[in-house]
Amino acid sequence: MRIRLDIAYDGTHFRGWARQPGLRTVQETLESALARVLGGDPRLVVAGRTDAGVHATGQVAHVDLDEAQRERLFSRRPRAGAAADPVGILAARLSGVVGAYSDVVVTRTALAPEGFDARFSAVWRRYEYRIADSVSGYDPLERHRTTTVRAVLDGEAMDAAARSLIGLHDFAAYCKPREEATTIRTLLEFDWRRDRDGVLLAHVKADAFCHSMVRALVGGCVAVGEGRLDPGDLLDIRDGLERVPEVKVLAARGLTLTAVGYPDDELLAQRAEQTRARRDRE
Repeated sequence: MRIRLDIAYDGTHFRGWARQPGLRTVQETLESALARVLGGDPRLVVAGRTDAGVHATGQVAHVDLDEAQRERLFSRRPRAGAAADPVGILAARLSGVVGAYSDVVVTRTALAPEGFDARFSAVWRRYEYRIADSVSGYDPLERHRTTTVRAVLDGEAMDAAARSLIGLHDFAAYCKPREEATTIRTLLEFDWRRDRDGVLLAHVKADAFCHSMVRALVGGCVAVGEGRLDPGDLLDIRDGLERVPEVKVLAARGLTLTAVGYPDDELLAQRAEQTRARRDRE
C-alpha cells in the first residue's frame, strides 16, 4: 500500500532533506513521526532532495506500508464527526506528533494511484527564489526565506538573461559536479519579476535539477543585475561547460521548492520506467 504525502517546511534549522547520522533532517523528522503513528520502520521516497536551508511549500514524497502498518492505520477509530478515511486523516495525526508550531508539516495524505513514484514519476519541479535589494529594503520578518543583496539590481536585465537560458542544454557550468552524473537538463521556465513590495522573485521550472543548479543560475543573474556581467555572458558561460568564479552560488535561504508536476494517472508507471532507465544510463 503506497501513500502520497504533500509536505511543506521551513528549511532554516534542517540540514537538508536526506537522513544524516546525528543531524536533524526533514526525512528523519517525518519518518520518526510516521513510526510513532504506524509502527515499523517507514522510509520516505521524495520528489527532490533539498539542501540544508532550502524550504518547500510543494514537496512530495511517498511511503509504502507493510501489512502490520496498514492494519494499524485502519484499526484506529476516527473521532466523532471526523472523516472516516484513515489515509486522508493521516496528515492530521502526523501534525499532532510533530507539534502545533513545527517547522515541517504534512499538508495532505492520499492513497497513491497505481504506478505512482514520488521521484521517478515526476515530470517537472518548480522553485522560487527571493531577493531583497536596495529597492525593496530589508524586512526582518522575511529574513529566513529571502536573500539580501546590498545593491540596486536591474530586474529587466536579469529577466532577459534568465529567459535566454531556457531549453534543453548541458548546464555543467551551473552545477556542482557529481561523478558520472549527467548535467543535461531541460529548463522549462526561468524569469524574474518584482512583487508589490519590490522583492525580486525568480521562478525556475525544469524536468529536473542537478546539484546547486538553481542557486547558481540565480547567482549568474545577480551578476547581470549588478552590471558585472552582460545578459549574453550567461549563454557563453553555459556553453563553455565549466564553472567560473563570476557565477556565485547564492544562499540557500532564498530558495523554496513550490511544486512538483506529474502526468495523468495512466501515464505514471510509464514515466517512472522511462526516468529509471535514463538514470541507469547516467
